[in-house]
Amino acid sequence: MTTIVRSGAPARTGALLILLGPLVSWVAEFITAAAWQDPPYSPLYNWVSHLGLTDPPQTAFGQVANSPLGAVMDTGRVVYGILLIVGTFLVFDWRKGARPLVILSLAVLAGVGVSLVGIFQGSDAHVDNGLIVFHTAGAQSVMLAGNIMAIAVGTGGTRIGLTRRRSILSTALGTAGLIAFPLFMADVFTGWMWNVGLFERAVIYPIMIGHALLGSSLAAPQGHRATHPMAPLTARAES
Repeated sequence: MTTIVRSGAPARTGALLILLGPLVSWVAEFITAAAWQDPPYSPLYNWVSHLGLTDPPQTAFGQVANSPLGAVMDTGRVVYGILLIVGTFLVFDWRKGARPLVILSLAVLAGVGVSLVGIFQGSDAHVDNGLIVFHTAGAQSVMLAGNIMAIAVGTGGTRIGLTRRRSILSTALGTAGLIAFPLFMADVFTGWMWNVGLFERAVIYPIMIGHALLGSSLAAPQGHRATHPMAPLTARAES
Protein backbone atom coordinates (compact mmCIF):
# COMPACT_ATOMS: atom_id res chain seq x y z
CA MET A 1 0.00 0.00 0.00
CA THR A 2 1.37 3.42 -1.01
CA THR A 3 2.48 5.62 1.86
CA ILE A 4 1.17 9.19 2.02
CA VAL A 5 3.96 10.57 4.20
CA ARG A 6 7.33 11.88 3.12
CA SER A 7 10.65 10.40 4.17
CA GLY A 8 13.94 11.87 5.25
CA ALA A 9 15.02 14.58 7.67
CA PRO A 10 12.31 17.17 6.78
CA ALA A 11 9.56 14.62 7.50
CA ARG A 12 11.14 13.66 10.83
CA THR A 13 11.40 17.35 11.70
CA GLY A 14 7.73 17.77 10.83
CA ALA A 15 6.81 14.84 13.06
CA LEU A 16 8.69 16.42 15.96
CA LEU A 17 6.87 19.72 15.36
CA ILE A 18 3.50 17.95 15.42
CA LEU A 19 4.49 16.28 18.69
CA LEU A 20 5.88 19.49 20.19
CA GLY A 21 2.72 21.54 19.52
CA PRO A 22 0.40 19.98 22.11
CA LEU A 23 3.26 19.62 24.60
CA VAL A 24 3.96 23.37 24.42
CA SER A 25 0.26 24.13 24.82
CA TRP A 26 -0.10 21.80 27.82
CA VAL A 27 2.94 23.30 29.57
CA ALA A 28 1.56 26.80 28.95
CA GLU A 29 -1.83 25.72 30.30
CA PHE A 30 -0.42 24.18 33.48
CA ILE A 31 1.81 27.19 34.20
CA THR A 32 -1.06 29.63 33.61
CA ALA A 33 -3.53 27.62 35.70
CA ALA A 34 -1.05 27.41 38.58
CA ALA A 35 -0.70 31.21 38.60
CA TRP A 36 -4.49 31.70 38.79
CA GLN A 37 -5.05 31.76 42.58
CA ASP A 38 -7.78 34.34 43.22
CA PRO A 39 -10.05 32.44 43.23
CA PRO A 40 -8.15 29.16 42.58
CA TYR A 41 -8.56 27.86 39.04
CA SER A 42 -10.64 24.69 38.67
CA PRO A 43 -10.01 22.68 35.47
CA LEU A 44 -13.44 21.03 35.76
CA TYR A 45 -15.45 24.19 36.43
CA ASN A 46 -13.59 27.03 34.69
CA TRP A 47 -13.42 27.65 30.97
CA VAL A 48 -10.15 26.75 29.25
CA SER A 49 -10.44 29.98 27.26
CA HIS A 50 -10.45 32.10 30.41
CA LEU A 51 -6.84 31.10 31.07
CA GLY A 52 -5.88 33.34 28.16
CA LEU A 53 -7.55 36.51 29.45
CA THR A 54 -5.02 39.32 29.89
CA ASP A 55 -7.59 41.95 30.87
CA PRO A 56 -8.18 42.96 34.51
CA PRO A 57 -10.23 40.51 36.63
CA GLN A 58 -13.78 40.33 35.31
CA THR A 59 -16.89 38.20 35.18
CA ALA A 60 -16.93 36.70 31.69
CA PHE A 61 -19.47 34.15 30.46
CA GLY A 62 -20.83 33.68 33.95
CA GLN A 63 -17.49 33.02 35.68
CA VAL A 64 -15.02 35.13 37.60
CA ALA A 65 -11.88 35.28 35.48
CA ASN A 66 -8.49 36.32 36.84
CA SER A 67 -5.50 34.97 34.89
CA PRO A 68 -2.25 36.74 35.81
CA LEU A 69 -0.29 34.84 33.11
CA GLY A 70 -2.88 34.92 30.35
CA ALA A 71 -0.25 35.90 27.80
CA VAL A 72 1.59 32.62 28.45
CA MET A 73 -1.52 30.63 27.56
CA ASP A 74 -2.18 32.71 24.45
CA THR A 75 1.41 32.30 23.26
CA GLY A 76 1.19 28.55 23.75
CA ARG A 77 -1.93 28.37 21.61
CA VAL A 78 -0.46 30.39 18.76
CA VAL A 79 2.75 28.35 18.82
CA TYR A 80 0.69 25.15 18.82
CA GLY A 81 -1.22 26.25 15.73
CA ILE A 82 1.90 27.23 13.82
CA LEU A 83 3.77 24.02 14.69
CA LEU A 84 0.79 21.89 13.67
CA ILE A 85 0.45 23.49 10.24
CA VAL A 86 4.17 23.55 9.44
CA GLY A 87 4.73 20.03 10.77
CA THR A 88 1.83 18.55 8.83
CA PHE A 89 3.01 20.07 5.55
CA LEU A 90 6.49 18.66 6.15
CA VAL A 91 5.11 15.19 6.88
CA PHE A 92 2.27 14.57 4.43
CA ASP A 93 2.73 14.38 0.67
CA TRP A 94 -0.25 16.15 -0.91
CA ARG A 95 0.51 14.51 -4.28
CA LYS A 96 -0.46 11.07 -2.95
CA GLY A 97 -4.22 11.41 -3.31
CA ALA A 98 -7.27 12.69 -1.46
CA ARG A 99 -6.44 11.54 2.08
CA PRO A 100 -3.27 13.62 2.56
CA LEU A 101 -5.09 16.64 1.10
CA VAL A 102 -7.93 16.12 3.56
CA ILE A 103 -5.52 15.76 6.49
CA LEU A 104 -3.58 18.86 5.43
CA SER A 105 -6.80 20.88 5.07
CA LEU A 106 -8.02 19.77 8.50
CA ALA A 107 -4.63 20.60 10.04
CA VAL A 108 -4.80 24.13 8.60
CA LEU A 109 -8.33 24.63 9.93
CA ALA A 110 -7.33 23.32 13.36
CA GLY A 111 -4.06 25.27 13.44
CA VAL A 112 -5.66 28.55 12.39
CA GLY A 113 -8.51 27.90 14.82
CA VAL A 114 -6.34 27.40 17.89
CA SER A 115 -4.23 30.42 16.92
CA LEU A 116 -7.35 32.59 16.66
CA VAL A 117 -8.35 31.50 20.16
CA GLY A 118 -4.97 32.73 21.39
CA ILE A 119 -5.07 36.01 19.47
CA PHE A 120 -8.71 36.96 20.18
CA GLN A 121 -9.53 36.36 23.82
CA GLY A 122 -12.95 35.37 25.13
CA SER A 123 -13.25 38.60 27.11
CA ASP A 124 -16.11 40.99 27.81
CA ALA A 125 -14.26 43.64 25.79
CA HIS A 126 -14.27 41.42 22.71
CA VAL A 127 -17.94 40.64 23.24
CA ASP A 128 -18.68 44.38 23.24
CA ASN A 129 -16.59 45.22 20.14
CA GLY A 130 -17.62 42.13 18.15
CA LEU A 131 -14.19 40.51 17.96
CA ILE A 132 -15.50 37.58 19.99
CA VAL A 133 -16.69 36.10 16.69
CA PHE A 134 -13.07 35.27 15.82
CA HIS A 135 -12.55 33.57 19.18
CA THR A 136 -15.75 31.55 18.81
CA ALA A 137 -15.09 30.61 15.19
CA GLY A 138 -11.54 29.58 16.04
CA ALA A 139 -12.64 27.43 18.98
CA GLN A 140 -15.35 25.62 17.03
CA SER A 141 -13.03 25.20 14.05
CA VAL A 142 -10.32 23.44 16.03
CA MET A 143 -12.86 21.35 17.94
CA LEU A 144 -14.41 19.96 14.77
CA ALA A 145 -11.43 19.89 12.40
CA GLY A 146 -9.04 18.55 15.03
CA ASN A 147 -11.21 15.58 15.94
CA ILE A 148 -12.05 14.79 12.31
CA MET A 149 -8.32 14.90 11.57
CA ALA A 150 -7.69 12.30 14.28
CA ILE A 151 -10.26 10.03 12.62
CA ALA A 152 -8.78 10.61 9.14
CA VAL A 153 -5.32 9.77 10.48
CA GLY A 154 -6.55 6.69 12.31
CA THR A 155 -8.55 5.24 9.43
CA GLY A 156 -5.57 5.79 7.12
CA GLY A 157 -3.01 4.58 9.61
CA THR A 158 -1.56 1.84 7.40
CA ARG A 159 -0.65 4.42 4.74
CA ILE A 160 0.83 6.75 7.34
CA GLY A 161 2.95 4.27 9.25
CA LEU A 162 0.92 3.89 12.42
CA THR A 163 0.61 0.53 14.10
CA ARG A 164 -2.84 -1.04 14.19
CA ARG A 165 -3.20 -0.19 17.87
CA ARG A 166 -2.31 3.46 17.35
CA SER A 167 -4.61 3.69 14.33
CA ILE A 168 -7.52 2.41 16.40
CA LEU A 169 -6.62 4.75 19.26
CA SER A 170 -6.48 7.79 16.98
CA THR A 171 -9.89 6.93 15.50
CA ALA A 172 -11.33 6.38 18.98
CA LEU A 173 -9.96 9.71 20.23
CA GLY A 174 -11.48 11.65 17.35
CA THR A 175 -14.80 9.87 17.75
CA ALA A 176 -14.88 10.59 21.48
CA GLY A 177 -14.12 14.26 20.84
CA LEU A 178 -16.90 14.56 18.26
CA ILE A 179 -19.37 12.92 20.64
CA ALA A 180 -18.35 15.33 23.40
CA PHE A 181 -18.72 18.40 21.13
CA PRO A 182 -22.56 18.53 21.03
CA LEU A 183 -22.67 17.74 24.74
CA PHE A 184 -20.37 20.69 25.40
CA MET A 185 -22.42 22.99 23.15
CA ALA A 186 -25.66 21.88 24.85
CA ASP A 187 -24.10 22.54 28.25
CA VAL A 188 -23.27 26.09 27.12
CA PHE A 189 -26.36 27.09 25.16
CA THR A 190 -28.91 25.67 27.59
CA GLY A 191 -27.36 27.78 30.31
CA TRP A 192 -26.77 24.73 32.48
CA MET A 193 -22.99 25.36 32.51
CA TRP A 194 -22.36 22.31 34.66
CA ASN A 195 -18.63 21.53 34.82
CA VAL A 196 -18.12 23.39 31.56
CA GLY A 197 -14.35 23.03 31.89
CA LEU A 198 -14.71 19.26 31.96
CA PHE A 199 -16.91 19.18 28.85
CA GLU A 200 -14.61 21.62 27.03
CA ARG A 201 -11.56 19.50 27.77
CA ALA A 202 -13.43 16.36 26.68
CA VAL A 203 -13.51 17.92 23.21
CA ILE A 204 -10.04 19.48 23.18
CA TYR A 205 -7.81 16.91 24.85
CA PRO A 206 -8.56 14.07 22.38
CA ILE A 207 -7.26 16.38 19.64
CA MET A 208 -4.07 17.16 21.52
CA ILE A 209 -3.48 13.51 22.44
CA GLY A 210 -4.12 12.57 18.80
CA HIS A 211 -1.50 15.04 17.58
CA ALA A 212 1.01 13.79 20.17
CA LEU A 213 0.25 10.23 19.09
CA LEU A 214 0.76 11.06 15.41
CA GLY A 215 3.95 13.02 15.95
CA SER A 216 5.53 10.43 18.24
CA SER A 217 4.63 7.62 15.83
CA LEU A 218 6.23 9.31 12.82
CA ALA A 219 9.27 10.52 14.75
CA ALA A 220 10.11 6.93 15.77
CA PRO A 221 12.82 5.07 13.85
CA GLN A 222 11.58 3.48 10.62
CA GLY A 223 11.97 -0.02 12.01
CA HIS A 224 9.46 0.69 14.78
CA ARG A 225 6.73 1.88 12.42
CA ALA A 226 4.15 -0.16 10.55
CA THR A 227 5.05 1.11 7.10
CA HIS A 228 5.25 -2.41 5.66
CA PRO A 229 3.10 -5.46 6.31
CA MET A 230 4.73 -8.35 8.17
CA ALA A 231 6.07 -11.16 6.05
CA PRO A 232 3.99 -14.35 5.99
CA LEU A 233 4.76 -16.81 8.79
CA THR A 234 5.98 -19.52 6.36
CA ALA A 235 8.40 -17.14 4.71
CA ARG A 236 9.85 -16.09 8.03
CA ALA A 237 10.14 -19.71 9.12
CA GLU A 238 12.02 -20.63 5.93
CA SER A 239 14.44 -17.75 6.47
